[in-house]
Amino acid sequence: MPRLLLLRHAKAGWAAPGMADFDRGLTQSGRADTKALGQRMRAANLLPDLVLCSTAKRAVETLDGVALTLFQGSPKTRYLAELYNSDAIDYLHAVREAPSVETLLVVGHNPMMEDLAFELPATGDDEAVKNAASGFPTCGLAVIGFSSSLANIRRKSGRLEAFLKPTR
Repeated sequence: MPRLLLLRHAKAGWAAPGMADFDRGLTQSGRADTKALGQRMRAANLLPDLVLCSTAKRAVETLDGVALTLFQGSPKTRYLAELYNSDAIDYLHAVREAPSVETLLVVGHNPMMEDLAFELPATGDDEAVKNAASGFPTCGLAVIGFSSSLANIRRKSGRLEAFLKPTR
């Protein structure tokens, strides 16, 4: 059963004067959250076959932090500039156009993550739905399962299997 993992970047600092939004890095608590979430993902056996990651600094740092505790080596990753300043439709196109894999992790930004997490599932695990009901926090992870290939996903075609938040 194909799964899509949607990871919102961890908490980032405010832009310093003259700094572009794109260059904002993670805060100390954001970095700690990435490692905690990576451990939770590993414990739940949420190991992606491929990662699509925004090229914004905070998204790259989020993936780097999660990877420290999730993977044995470096994950197979595609960095996509279009995941930085886009919309949910662009994210959906990126997922559909990705190579066929069983588990795909997308590291990106809100509101696109929240839009997809609420528009793709038709049903969900009661606990996952409860956890997702309060919004999509930084370093939050939605796990959505589908009965067919990720190339064919559409609105209300999946099931929200889990919604994880980092716990330290």
